[in-house]
Amino acid sequence: MHAILAFLPARIRGMIERLPGMAGVRLEEIRIREARPLELVIDGESKYVTPDGTLTTDAGKGYRPSKEDGLRLLDLLTNHSLYTFEEELRRGYITIAGGHRVGLAGKTVLERGEVKHIRDVASFNIRIARAVPGLGKPLLSAIWDESAGTIHQTLVISPPRQGKTTLIRDLARLISAGETTGTPFVQSGQRVGIVDERSEIAACVKGVPSFDVGPRTDVLDGCPKAEGMMMMIRSMSPDVLIVDEIGRQEDAAALQEALHAGVRVIATAHGRSVGDVRDRPVMRRILEERMFARLVELTRNRRTGSRYNVWDASGRKVAELAAAELGESGRTPC
Repeated sequence: MHAILAFLPARIRGMIERLPGMAGVRLEEIRIREARPLELVIDGESKYVTPDGTLTTDAGKGYRPSKEDGLRLLDLLTNHSLYTFEEELRRGYITIAGGHRVGLAGKTVLERGEVKHIRDVASFNIRIARAVPGLGKPLLSAIWDESAGTIHQTLVISPPRQGKTTLIRDLARLISAGETTGTPFVQSGQRVGIVDERSEIAACVKGVPSFDVGPRTDVLDGCPKAEGMMMMIRSMSPDVLIVDEIGRQEDAAALQEALHAGVRVIATAHGRSVGDVRDRPVMRRILEERMFARLVELTRNRRTGSRYNVWDASGRKVAELAAAELGESGRTPC
């Protein structure tokens, strides 16, 4: 939370600091909207923050950030230089130290029919990243390719805010460090390469990961996925590549190159199910060509916790597993 508090305007920072102790630990999102109630997502539930720093479900009692709050927040996020963050403003988000992503919404400025950047930013969504050591451990047996002595090509599917990035971060750590789970899964550890386009998986600061992603892991930070996968294969010779949120044509081409090079890939994609992902043309091609041998549907809710449904490339269910919801650290994923 310290990295996040440093970017908040003083008045809002004071409210967050006065939250009940457990609320800060379970905090998943801070949504700041000009002239609308300050909203927090805590353990999957939305609440509002009153001016005295208490939580309420009554939107009418929530503190309403001013235009000055928004301008100050944007100034802090861009280090007092909007110009140097032009690319981030075009994409609609800024990643800050610690891997926390800040989504932005406002008036888009178009150039030749494409978004050039966003101005008059009036909405901010700060998504809080946390490591959950042990979260991926139950999944290892289902994605392990015993005949090859490494993991299967694996695609993790879930809607936003279900823990995809947290999961693949922990899988990187487990595979890199070596992990024994009753049978010799990744015992000696393998070389892992992370292509971290949004700086969320490893949260590098000056090239050094802020999260524990394992002792044999190399990170290419802030690089587009398709180009980064090829760079990583040529320069670092990884056994396993890990990337987040694939779905473009160039991603499919890079996956094919990785397959030909004998490199295993763990990737994520947005969707509620394999069927959802298959409805997208590029992803349909990836699935039809069986580039992934394991498809993992990740679901999470307050009643059942996190669960993994694992399918093979032919559509046969391989496993249905409960995630280690609290991980080794005792902290919930987000």
